[in-house]
Amino acid sequence: MTALDLDSPVGVVGTGTMGQGIAQVALVAGHPVRLHDAVPGRAGQAAEAIGARLDRLVEKGRLGGAERDAARARLAPAGSLAELAGCGLVVEAVVERLDAKQELLRALESVVGEGCLLATNTSSLSVTAVGGALDGPERFVGLHFFNPAPLLPLVEVVSGFATAPAAATRAYETARAWGKTPVYCADTPGFIVNRIARPFYAEAFAVYEARGADPATVDAVLRESGGFRMGAFELTDLIGQDVNESVTHSVWRSFFRDARFTPSLAQRRLVESGRLGRKSGRGWYAYGEGAERPAPHTAAPADPPAHVVVTGDLGPAADLPGLLREAGIEVREGGTEGAGALLLPGGGRLRLADGRTSAELGDAVQFDLALDYRAAGRIALAGRPGAAPRTLAEATGLFQALGKEVSVVGDVPGMIVARTVARIVDLAHDAVAQGVATREDVDTAMRLGVNYPLGPFAWGDRLGRRWAHALLTEVHRRDPAGRCVPSLALHRHAHACDATEGSSP
Repeated sequence: MTALDLDSPVGVVGTGTMGQGIAQVALVAGHPVRLHDAVPGRAGQAAEAIGARLDRLVEKGRLGGAERDAARARLAPAGSLAELAGCGLVVEAVVERLDAKQELLRALESVVGEGCLLATNTSSLSVTAVGGALDGPERFVGLHFFNPAPLLPLVEVVSGFATAPAAATRAYETARAWGKTPVYCADTPGFIVNRIARPFYAEAFAVYEARGADPATVDAVLRESGGFRMGAFELTDLIGQDVNESVTHSVWRSFFRDARFTPSLAQRRLVESGRLGRKSGRGWYAYGEGAERPAPHTAAPADPPAHVVVTGDLGPAADLPGLLREAGIEVREGGTEGAGALLLPGGGRLRLADGRTSAELGDAVQFDLALDYRAAGRIALAGRPGAAPRTLAEATGLFQALGKEVSVVGDVPGMIVARTVARIVDLAHDAVAQGVATREDVDTAMRLGVNYPLGPFAWGDRLGRRWAHALLTEVHRRDPAGRCVPSLALHRHAHACDATEGSSP
């Protein structure tokens, strides 16, 4: 099944931000585009707005003048649904209400030809449920673009329960012909991105609610240690607290209130107070003229230890001894047995977060996971209450000697980056095991849809097969509400034998 022919018109119903963006994508790709909106005059206004954006593309040198003129000639408002009769594809982008979408699709089905592909851009409703109103749901598919549609490359091609494989393939190939990067996805709450991304927000909010760290510190650690483009608090301020919370609630309810998707009480209070983020002038942070962003907690300078002793396997932090040597700190070998640790001159230990609390580890300080310990600009540390001041000072000085800022956070199991990444890896494994998408499509979706530095499977492979499962198991033992319990899929992955293990000769 090939992409939709360029001479086949594309209809877009609903001319808000997403509708206009999808129309612009199809238009620039070379299709005639018909815009319809239930509000009289709005389709014409949308056509003018799209034309103005095409003008700006010409001004920026991203589109030629002749191409702009040709695109303008292919764009037309449609006063009624009947004017979409000749379309080969119609995408609805109307209000996120099931009844409204179903009513529209029933009307479209009576207008368009049998070969017309019908699609929804819903981000929160079930594609199966939306298409359930159709007599021919086999030609109905989800085409979930990301905002702004002309700029972001990802499109989730969502097959409902009744979607024919040929319809999904045509939608996929059409999106690819439009210059997008499509991924196939089964109809699941949140699809790929909004399902697997929930822990990025949930774990940050959980650390805050546990008084582990303030928003500015959590965000700085996620960015500067985890490698994420933005922290969870600043990102939800950008998205809108009400919008982000609504998606979380939708996924949670759709999974029958599965504890892994539990919404945040702190975010609920923020929404109730009207602090919706940038659009309201205040969210987790204040915005507007004169507003200052609070600084993350950063430890005062401390002297580095003269030497450390490395014991056991440091796992994801295996690069640290080499970095310490480069910084002029003597590294001594203390044997390979037991859990990995750096023994400090004062008698304390420095350990990578493993899901336990520092309070259980005696005179030990835990450090958080980093995407890349060489490139990281900040490292979070956590020590048990009442720990020897020298241990925390030596640990702080050690990372400062590597050129890192240090944030000392509360004794929260799994710290910040480690628990966040482990949960993202877990949900990715769970989604693939349930047939939502392939490993490759999950990694592509999370990199392009939410700008993660690595896809969950690439990240999990780097960390080791058992790492995420072991960490979440320990976190769950200390916080047994159910949010961090490892999925069966992750459990199977962690305990699977290598190809050469356990095989008969």
